[in-house]
Amino acid sequence: MNDFDAFPPTPLTLEIAEIVLAITPIRIGEIPALLAAVRPFAHRLVDGDPDWLALLADNGDALITAIAVASRRPQEWVSGLAMDDAIRLATALFEVNADFFVQRVVPTIQHAAARINAQMSGPLAGLTPSTV
Repeated sequence: MNDFDAFPPTPLTLEIAEIVLAITPIRIGEIPALLAAVRPFAHRLVDGDPDWLALLADNGDALITAIAVASRRPQEWVSGLAMDDAIRLATALFEVNADFFVQRVVPTIQHAAARINAQMSGPLAGLTPSTV
C-alpha cells in the first residue's frame, strides 16, 4: 500500500445552479439507496460513457434519485435543474464514482441476473402451477 492511498480523495468542485458542490466518492451509508436507484439501468453504465438523455428518457425517476443520492442534494433540487446542469452533474458523479459503478455495481447485477437465468432454465423450467 502506498502512503498516499490512506489520504481521502480530493473532492471535485463543481458549480451547479449557483451552488458549489464538492463531489466525492459514494459513502457506505449511501450505497443501499444508490444501488436501489441504479438497479434499473446499471447495465447501461458498463461502457463508461452513458447516454444520459436516453437514461433520463427510459429511467428518469431512478436516474434523478441516483443523482440526488450521489450528490447529497434533495431530489426536488435535482428535478429542478436545467438539462445541461443535470448532465454535467451526472457526468461528474459518474466519473468520481466510476470504479464503484463499473467494478462493483454492474458485475453484481450481472451475477444476480445469471443466477436467476440459471434457476429459470433448470429442472423446473417450463413448469406452471397447473402442470406440477
